[in-house]
Amino acid sequence: MEKEKVWLITGASRGIGLALAKRVAKAGDKVALLARGDAVHTAAAEIGDNAMGVQADIADAEAVEAAVGAVLTRWDALNVVVNNAGLHRGGKIGRLAMDDWQAVLDTNLTGSLNVISSARRSLEDGGAIVNVGAVVGFRGFPGDAAYAASKAGLAGLTRALAIELAAKGIRVNLVIPGLVLTEMTGGLSDKALESMRKTIPMARYGEAEEIAEVIEWVARSRYMTGAFVPVDGGLLSSFGTPG
Repeated sequence: MEKEKVWLITGASRGIGLALAKRVAKAGDKVALLARGDAVHTAAAEIGDNAMGVQADIADAEAVEAAVGAVLTRWDALNVVVNNAGLHRGGKIGRLAMDDWQAVLDTNLTGSLNVISSARRSLEDGGAIVNVGAVVGFRGFPGDAAYAASKAGLAGLTRALAIELAAKGIRVNLVIPGLVLTEMTGGLSDKALESMRKTIPMARYGEAEEIAEVIEWVARSRYMTGAFVPVDGGLLSSFGTPG
């Protein structure tokens, strides 16, 4: 029987992150939910005794270090890190504010590195890091320069760290969700959402639980590292697979 694992999931107060936290807790693992807002504590309490809420902004390296320390203080172990937290701010070049550009990069790319840097020392042989990318990181979409650049950067970081950490027995992979209706997509108009839905070969949006299922499988896969795993209803296949 596999020994129980301790997971750290960012962006876990809602959407894909919360679905994943519930899933791994149900499987018998322990899970730390990390998010900026205090709703993360309520979410963890609803899951039960094998969950804890940790409040931090992943763009703040010191706050992340303290959050990881809190997890280790409670459970004295950390086996799986999932970088799911994300920030989306759109705007075509000329209209995209540099503050918005920087905020997206600080959260999606630098924030993920902050989490990995703090957690890496506690991950032992057999540990796993799963980064959550985006289809737009591999194909163009007008007005999405900041988000696309941050997610493309996360893909590059994944492959570099997969090689770097392989000698330590730590696996690093990227899961690429398609269009999932979450709070992040809530700002899109019905017309825009319907236009995007029509580009999906399976002709429907994904569900948070469907993405969580794949993230869990990737995290538990013992001979996979440096892989890009789309779970997007076939969207990337319509425009070319990740390189």
